[in-house]
Amino acid sequence: MTPFKLTDELLEEIRELIAENKDAELQLMMKEFHYADIAEIADEMEVEEATYLIKLLDSEKTSDILAEMHEDIREAVLKNLTAKEIAGELSELDTDDAADIINELPKELVQEVISEIEDREHAKDIVDLLRYEEDSAGGLMAKELVKVNENWTVTNCVKEMRAQAENVTRVHSIYVVDDEGKLKGRLSLKDLLTASTKSHIKDIYIPKVDSVNVNEKGEEVAKIMSKYDLEAIPVIDEIGRLVGRITIDDIVDVIREEADKDYQMAAGISQDVEVNDSIWILTRARLPWLILGLLGGLSAAAIMGTFEDMISKHAVLFFFTPLIAAMAGNVGVQSSAIVVQGLANDDLKGSVSTHLLKEMLLALLNGFILAMLLLLFTWIWKGSFATALAISLSLVVVIVVAGLIGTFIPMFLHKRNIDPAIATGPFITTSNDIFGILIYFWIAKMILGI
Repeated sequence: MTPFKLTDELLEEIRELIAENKDAELQLMMKEFHYADIAEIADEMEVEEATYLIKLLDSEKTSDILAEMHEDIREAVLKNLTAKEIAGELSELDTDDAADIINELPKELVQEVISEIEDREHAKDIVDLLRYEEDSAGGLMAKELVKVNENWTVTNCVKEMRAQAENVTRVHSIYVVDDEGKLKGRLSLKDLLTASTKSHIKDIYIPKVDSVNVNEKGEEVAKIMSKYDLEAIPVIDEIGRLVGRITIDDIVDVIREEADKDYQMAAGISQDVEVNDSIWILTRARLPWLILGLLGGLSAAAIMGTFEDMISKHAVLFFFTPLIAAMAGNVGVQSSAIVVQGLANDDLKGSVSTHLLKEMLLALLNGFILAMLLLLFTWIWKGSFATALAISLSLVVVIVVAGLIGTFIPMFLHKRNIDPAIATGPFITTSNDIFGILIYFWIAKMILGI
């Protein structure tokens, strides 16, 4: 299958068909595309054009298109649809995707849309999902699954499974429950096919099954599914009843969103933003960290001011100030990035002191190599061994301190249940700039005897 690529020519052709109301040709063209590709096309269109496309195509396909569209475009398109039309789209979606779209609707429209859904059981399941936090297992799960009672015979089990499977897009697992609906285990399709038709499910099911509570955070669910290579995981309530399942496609979205959030935080953006957001939203997201950077710069300038006499006598020290500050910031960000990644993946083992010792030894090795190169360069350039030694020794100490700060701060925040991603980027860079400048001039003052 050739990967889809949206070109300007294709987009213009589709727009012309819409403008000329050539519905038959447009429908024929859209049959050739996957719903995700059509969603990509719709994202590049004007709202009126995207709405035209959604209204033209069959709901069985447009429901999936809506689910794949960019949130802002989908929200605008939904405003152009009636409550009955929206209900028709939601009826074709799995409950988790339907609940996500319902959450984007204005509050005054939600009840009207739900009342228009003809399948009342489907509507009830959607409403049930709305009561969970969006980033919890309950908010991520879908109600569609295949479950069997442990007291059923194989014959009865197969009959019930056929009826349930009609509403499930993909059957990842068959879950076993007791008479109270509590999760007991899972059923192997192989065991089901090879067992006697008169056998009871309780005699052939596998009692071991991984599950998560409805209130579990999405990030924790992602870690569990990643660790055990699960395509789906059942969700249970507080008393162990099976209430839904989470599939891998939903977890991929969670992982991507978490990675985007951490990347933005590390880059000094304090809230979730996108490139198409307004200037005001982007300013509010960036300004807090920029203010922190400004304060850090002012602090560094104030520190340099206290060594004004020394700088006037040894002007060469001033020229190496940006290098010292840059190395402190770079080493700090490198160290913190590794720690944050390890914490996110649950790969960070051992005590804080162990990691600090390892980072100190690593920083000493890197610092020594870099300092030797800097010593030779400065000595040859300026001809003063004392000055070269002061700058080089400062570099070693600054690198060690920056590495320790970059390692300790994320681990400290993690212990306090604070997202360690906030420690990277501007926070670490600014703090290390200040300490780096202070250490640099203090060591230079000691060695040069000023």
